Amino acid sequence: MHSGDGSTATQTPGWYQGGAPGKRTQPQASQQQAGQQQYTPEQLAQLEQSYREPAAGPGDTGRMSYNDVIGKTVMTLLLVVVGAAVGWNVPALMLPGAIVGLVLGLVNAFKREPSPVLILLYAAAQGLFLGGISGVFEQMWPGIAVQAVLATLCVFAVTLALFASGKWRVTAKSMKIFMVAMIGYAAFSLVNLFLMLFGVTDAMFGLRGEFPLLGLGIGLLAVFLAAFSLVMDFTSITQGVKAGAPQKYSWSAAFGLTVTLVWLYVEILRILAILRGSD
Repeated sequence: MHSGDGSTATQTPGWYQGGAPGKRTQPQASQQQAGQQQYTPEQLAQLEQSYREPAAGPGDTGRMSYNDVIGKTVMTLLLVVVGAAVGWNVPALMLPGAIVGLVLGLVNAFKREPSPVLILLYAAAQGLFLGGISGVFEQMWPGIAVQAVLATLCVFAVTLALFASGKWRVTAKSMKIFMVAMIGYAAFSLVNLFLMLFGVTDAMFGLRGEFPLLGLGIGLLAVFLAAFSLVMDFTSITQGVKAGAPQKYSWSAAFGLTVTLVWLYVEILRILAILRGSD
């Protein structure tokens, strides 16, 4: 039968309740009501307050968010700028910064778990290298550092706008082309480095400087590859946020963006130096 409050009261036969046949005890619905939890006014107020609070965001649940990536990327880039300021005034730190930055870059790239300390040290070391080489080039071609910074920001902004609008996406075909182009670029860079080390060419940028048109072509290819790397970084970040990746991987995203931006700046700086040097 149904009780007055809408709950269902089920009565068992008298022989099961332990009394004489036909004798009934208190209905179970009353027993259930007696066992229900009673909330105090303070507890009810707390429950109501919790219902009114906004839903937990990615930061509250330990998940990666765009704000996390932006904050950590700004942190690494600020360290790059600080290191660059030191390297600009102490050019002798350029070579140590390049070596340490290369080693830490490889270590961070192959680590399974991101290390915030190593990523920040990488940013500082790369800053020393960028500041040193920018200062040297600035003495040779005044204004070139500002031009390189502005060009880097422009490429970054245009790439981000194209990605956000959906006009530039990573596809399986584009990835294959990118990998072939990267292998070719890496092979040329190694050959060019060996030619410079063994004195086959004494130009500042090796074959790039000796043959300016070749240098400009390789440089433009490298800028395009760096821009595509940015698209890959943006894609990885978007997928990580949507998949609810752990918050610690926002450091990996910041590291990837920093590596790409450093590469992009160096390539643009080299293109400008080739153009200014051929005047």
